[in-house]
Formats: sequence, C-alpha cells, structure tokens
Amino acid sequence: MRHFIRILAILFISMGIVSCNDDDDPAPNPNVTFTATLNGASEVPANTSTATGTATLTYNTMTKIFTITVNHTISAPTNGHIHKGAVGVSGPPVFPFATFTSPINYTSTALDAGQEADLYAGLYYVNIHTAAFTGGEIRGQLTKQTSSGGGGGGY
Repeated sequence: MRHFIRILAILFISMGIVSCNDDDDPAPNPNVTFTATLNGASEVPANTSTATGTATLTYNTMTKIFTITVNHTISAPTNGHIHKGAVGVSGPPVFPFATFTSPINYTSTALDAGQEADLYAGLYYVNIHTAAFTGGEIRGQLTKQTSSGGGGGGY
C-alpha cells in the first residue's frame, strides 16, 4: 500500500509541475495600430478642400515592418506618401506610395531604430496631392491607438 501511495504522490506532483508550464499562454500581440484622419485643414498651409480620408497603419514590433491602408475621396490624386514632420510642420517624404488611387495599400521595409522612434513620437503624416493642390490636398498625422488589451511592446 505504501508503494501505491508513493506512486500516487509522485504522479500528483508531476501533474502539478506540468500544469505550471507557460506554453499554453498566448504570445503577446506584436502589432501596434496607428491611425490618421486626412483633410485639407490639416495641410500646411491649410486649404479649403472638401476631400477627406483615413489611414490605418499596423506596425509589427517583431519584424519592424508596417502595412498601411489609406482610403480617400480624391478622384484624381497625383502623388501620395508618408512624410516626416510634426503636426503643423511640413517635412520630406519618407515612404512613397506606388499608387495613389483609393484604397492605397503599402508595406514598408524594416524600419531602423530612428524611424521606429519617429513613428512612436507621432512624427509621420500621410499626404495626398492633386494638380489643384500640388503641395498636398489632404493630410493626416499618424497617431498611436491605445487599447485595453494585449500587445504592442515598446515605447
């Protein structure tokens, strides 16, 4: 009987150790979302365009790559890209879009540490240009979205 009790005790202890394994916990979500609302009032200088747009950027903190989708109401865009510049400040294009017709879908190369820091600091904006507004018809600053759960490590 003692032998049976010892085996049973070892079995319970072993089950307790195995059940403490973290392998069943889901991995943290590596994606961080940034969004922008594009309009003429956000341009520098502001304009009276009635065009609008939205952008959703998903940044993967593990691969350092982002994808962005930009939807806009401009019928004949001539250019579009992500610029570096704070709110109210014009800056150089950093990530040029290959096409400008809505919806625009773009995937970056891996960001370096400086680009990642600029993204988290809110220093990137989406800009869509037209023949009527060669400096940009609509603009929207990319800002990090907060969420109540999971992921996104860093910054």
